Amino acid sequence: MAHLSPQELLSKLQTARTTAESHPGATRHLTIQRELAEDCPAFTPNLLQLARMLRRTDEPNQGVEEMLAEVQHLLEQAVHASGRSADTLIELAYFLDTHRNAPDEARKLFEEGAAKALSSLEDAWAGLIRLLEMNEQLPQALELSTRAEKLFPESGRVMGAVSDARQAAVTAGLLTPDTQEP
Repeated sequence: MAHLSPQELLSKLQTARTTAESHPGATRHLTIQRELAEDCPAFTPNLLQLARMLRRTDEPNQGVEEMLAEVQHLLEQAVHASGRSADTLIELAYFLDTHRNAPDEARKLFEEGAAKALSSLEDAWAGLIRLLEMNEQLPQALELSTRAEKLFPESGRVMGAVSDARQAAVTAGLLTPDTQEP
């Protein structure tokens, strides 16, 4: 069987979304998304959307527990397929807390998701500060530096970018050398 291209995957997902929007009570979109999950079980956006849609759609001949078991399976599959990405961990945590009364397990997932999200934010802000500094958008670089420094005071990556931005601001005359303040 040939693998679907990213464009084909996104097209099928969009078809399911459009079908759900145009026929709110119908379950055709679920069929499309289930087929897509079978065709590509690692396509995380579909797994997450299908899990969400299942909770909002009453399917004939499917009980609540059967639906919840399918949702949990999809969310666990999304966590696995994504390499335990922050958004999938958080989605599974909400599900376990809300539908499975598993606060201890949910807490562990929330904590792991928060740590991964913070790590991504740290990397993004360090990169953005450097980009702003390189593009001589020093006021914006300094503003973000202040926020990043408060949130990530132990980060070598952030502190290096902050230092470079401040040095560039000193060179440009926006900060004084001794205090590095305007």
